[in-house]
Amino acid sequence: MALSDYFIRYLERRDSLSESERERLSRIETKRVSFNSGDVIVARDVVADQSCLMLSGMSARIHKLPGNAGRVITALHVPGDFIDLHGFVLAGLEHTIIAMGSAEVEYVSHDQLREITTEWPHLTRLLWMATAIDAAIHRQWLVAAASLRSSAHLAHLLCEVYTRLKLVGAVRGNNFSLPLLQRDLASILGYSPIHINRAVRDLRERELIRWNGTEIEILDWPGLTKLARFNSEYLDLEFMNR
Repeated sequence: MALSDYFIRYLERRDSLSESERERLSRIETKRVSFNSGDVIVARDVVADQSCLMLSGMSARIHKLPGNAGRVITALHVPGDFIDLHGFVLAGLEHTIIAMGSAEVEYVSHDQLREITTEWPHLTRLLWMATAIDAAIHRQWLVAAASLRSSAHLAHLLCEVYTRLKLVGAVRGNNFSLPLLQRDLASILGYSPIHINRAVRDLRERELIRWNGTEIEILDWPGLTKLARFNSEYLDLEFMNR
């Protein structure tokens, strides 16, 4: 199957693509695979011969804590994300990527990526950009953890996920899906599930969001971003020619 539109949208919102580059991207052959919640998409410490793009749903980067102390979610991946592109140049990943809810990905062989990075310098820089943005998101999570508390910290995560989904056309107006349990949010934000429950209730009572199961509706975007002190610059949304 051919490469989905999500990644092409991801690139075109940040840079221009020539007709020949679009044509080359459209010729990338992929293998689509569906996963159920909790399934392993990319295993730790496996030398892979392919990397994968999120096509639908959401996945998480999981790091196990020493001993039996549980796990930590250190990244969320949404449609359009190349979730393990760094595995193209590394001998295996130090983390596992699992599906959060039902998810679909498309695998791209490293042979195809190798040909692109050899013959298409501009596309190579855009792939590099994608990994740089992934790193910027991780750094911003650290900043948010150090500077925000409770409701504001949760609000920042919601603002980020909504912005990333909107970028590739994966939202419905002010509505989006977040297939995470409270224990998952606790793992991401570093709180107990009880504190997450209180933070969700606070955002509802402020009439900033409506949250029903996995579906979230943003009622007051300016208010939500103000509470979160959210600035989307780290997502590199400003269009420019590189």
